[in-house]
Amino acid sequence: MATKRDYYEVLGIDKNATDAEIKSAFRKLAKKYHPDLNKDDPNATEKFKEIQEAYEVLGDASKRSQYDQFGHAGVSGAGNAGFNGFGGGFSGFDGADFDFGDIFDNIFGGGFSSFGGGRSSTQNRKTKGSDLLMHVKLSFEEAVYGCEKDFDIDVVEECDSCHGKGGFDEETCDTCHGSGTITTEQHTILGSFLSKTTCPDCGGRGKTFKRTCTSCRGKGKVTREKTITVTIPSGIDTGDQLRVAGKGNAGSHGGSNGDLYLEFMVSDHEFYKRDGDDIYLELPLTITEAILGCKKEVPTLYGNIDLSVPAGTTSGDKQRIRGKGIDNRAHHSKGNMYIIMKVITPKKLSRAQKKIIEELNRTDLLDKEIDRFNQFTKRNK
Repeated sequence: MATKRDYYEVLGIDKNATDAEIKSAFRKLAKKYHPDLNKDDPNATEKFKEIQEAYEVLGDASKRSQYDQFGHAGVSGAGNAGFNGFGGGFSGFDGADFDFGDIFDNIFGGGFSSFGGGRSSTQNRKTKGSDLLMHVKLSFEEAVYGCEKDFDIDVVEECDSCHGKGGFDEETCDTCHGSGTITTEQHTILGSFLSKTTCPDCGGRGKTFKRTCTSCRGKGKVTREKTITVTIPSGIDTGDQLRVAGKGNAGSHGGSNGDLYLEFMVSDHEFYKRDGDDIYLELPLTITEAILGCKKEVPTLYGNIDLSVPAGTTSGDKQRIRGKGIDNRAHHSKGNMYIIMKVITPKKLSRAQKKIIEELNRTDLLDKEIDRFNQFTKRNK
């Protein structure tokens, strides 16, 4: 069995990393290794799963605490209060549907009888429907500003023809006489004992039908394509998930529907670069604008603004504009915008332009730092 990597190592963060640093690291890596974006790396899918697994633990305060104390064992079953043995599972004693008989079913592969006693069938118990996961691509603008989108999904619903029963003219099962189980006697070296198993004819329901529903073929459920409309809040980023309650598959025996989870992948923008809720924009400047200073009209997420560029600006200089980042209503926060200066050096000059530059180079306007460096170079010969 391959050894799991340390989750902090997977995300490339320190063990003292804050929640914000963990989330930022996850978003960057998720975007880098998402299978839909990374077509060159054959291991992108596995890396993406590893990143998701690490974030699921470190992004949850309780799970992170367990992991810090017990390592991988603390979040895989060995360090938890729950029990996941025998390939089945129950997760502690807090579930409303907890049943000791279910555990013995998992262990022994059949029914459970306590010295001829037994338990009633659980086949008719209300069961919540399964959840659905859908991957959704958003444009940069849709993610930043929020939007309303329609999605076509295949969802399992209760059959309208038989109202989820699977047939018509219900009657008591002749095989199990309505109990949902059949009892057999087994002889072992320890003696004889009774064993109960699910009735093969009624599937544990205790009822059969004279006529099977042709719409669902006796399953009580059918798969349909549905269109749902979802309001996506502003500030969504790659790797974020949105839960849409009750839009998953139908439950059984009156159980509630499962939920739909939307997992997002956000496209890049031509000019804006995103880091969490902060926005970065490179502002191209001519040499003249950088030397003399100027006013530039700069696009932001909320319209254009006039920005003062100070004289003597160099490439890499940065200005912060507060509150012009992403308005993240889901997290009740708002980021900033950072303008990164990029001085463009011309590659072609006319003769007149070259003379001006050469004249400038002979003046005492040369930066003192350059002059100091030149002096150092001469002394170093």
